Amino acid sequence: MLRLVSRPLIAHTPHTSYIATQLRLLTVYSPLAKSLPPRPKPPPESEIQEQFLKGSGPGGQKINKTSSAVQLKHLPTGIVVKSQATRSRDQNRKHARQLLADEIDKLHNGDQSRSAIVGQAKKKKADSAAKKSRRKYKKLAEEKEALHATQQDQSGVKQPESSQDSSQPRRSSSSSKTS
Repeated sequence: MLRLVSRPLIAHTPHTSYIATQLRLLTVYSPLAKSLPPRPKPPPESEIQEQFLKGSGPGGQKINKTSSAVQLKHLPTGIVVKSQATRSRDQNRKHARQLLADEIDKLHNGDQSRSAIVGQAKKKKADSAAKKSRRKYKKLAEEKEALHATQQDQSGVKQPESSQDSSQPRRSSSSSKTS
């Protein structure tokens, strides 16, 4: 979604005219705004079997004693999800229902599901950041190499170029004894 703000949104005063001018130039671009499908809705209660379990993992004795974890089974598909994200049973119920809705969405829509689209966008962003980082360090290495070369040229001292054979580790020529 591309939006260009074309008129001032605030009253004209000496210090706000600069802000209004900047707002005119501001463009907002959100590639996921249109492409994301709506969040999936949880299935009806008649299709869910709900069970409360005792939690496990970090949290000490309290989490091991209380039945605040929620396990949901979607009867038509057989998908089972468990949530113990919080200490509250109600919040865990909501969280488990959302997890179940996401899993059903993945099953029905595959690559077009909301979670798959979000995952692709995150992967694309991470790949872009990694590529930017590689370019940055490659450029720094090239600049360092060029600086080193110019310093050598200015000093008039040339170091002999080493062959590839000398850069590799030497191997012993003696044969190993086997017993």
